[in-house]
Amino acid sequence: MTTPVPVAVPRKGRPLEAVLERLAHVGDAAPLADDVSSTLRYEKAVTKDELDADRGPYERLADYSDHEAPAAPEYTLLRDDRDGKPRRIVFDAATVEIGDVSVKLVGREEPFRALRTHEFALGFDSADLVLEEVVGIEREGIAELADINRRIDPRDTDVRVVTGLGDTVYHTLMATPDVLPSGTDLDRAFVADYEGPLCISPRYERLVTAVLGTDALADVDFAYPDPDQEEEAAIAETGLGVYLTVTGSTARDHGLVLGEHLFPSETVLMENRAEADPSVERVRELLVGPDLESALTV
Repeated sequence: MTTPVPVAVPRKGRPLEAVLERLAHVGDAAPLADDVSSTLRYEKAVTKDELDADRGPYERLADYSDHEAPAAPEYTLLRDDRDGKPRRIVFDAATVEIGDVSVKLVGREEPFRALRTHEFALGFDSADLVLEEVVGIEREGIAELADINRRIDPRDTDVRVVTGLGDTVYHTLMATPDVLPSGTDLDRAFVADYEGPLCISPRYERLVTAVLGTDALADVDFAYPDPDQEEEAAIAETGLGVYLTVTGSTARDHGLVLGEHLFPSETVLMENRAEADPSVERVRELLVGPDLESALTV
């Protein structure tokens, strides 16, 4: 049996589910994907007090473990130091077969950073984190995943985005009707001509700057929601903002007009080129598959 190729994956949430769906599609991993997804959804509901667990976290951890099946999913307890945030059971590891290779999924809080420090050759993480950490800020903004690699300074990291998984949530322009003149499109050109506040989440300041570009933000001042305020409510108060949305239904509830999709917040497959070898290249090929032919790595 060949040594499994390690791949860094998120520990929880939408990005991990996107990875599991991809593995179920390209390999014999549908039962594992269903098992992990259902377990973590239950644990999320417990964490959010939507369900009452009849056993403690350590008892549940023991039940989830199968010591007679080394390839079976393993979980761990994530300690959260924030006030009012309980400990949460998250994904830790599992081994899956994809085609003719074995892959060891290894949970990491920040897979992209694990690739940057050369712990892994392959991994999955949010495209947002790549933008926030290594994509250069320039006068012109970026709009597509394909723009990411062109903006990465090769002296900064050996990591490149290979392809996206299609679990797309867009960073979208939103505005109140009184800010947007009748017949005007809410797009990048509007922002370039706009003078005033633009409401965003503080954690997305660098991302939004990279996406819109410094020219468009020359006369814009970032505004931020109050700590306990919903982002869309804060945008409605400010008049213009950028927020993640799938359908925009809650934005409309606040009387907001939806504008241009600025950038896809998508789970991406990444590769540290300096760590590549034939086994890594084979896993990358299998993970991309024929239906994701538009791989971004050149």
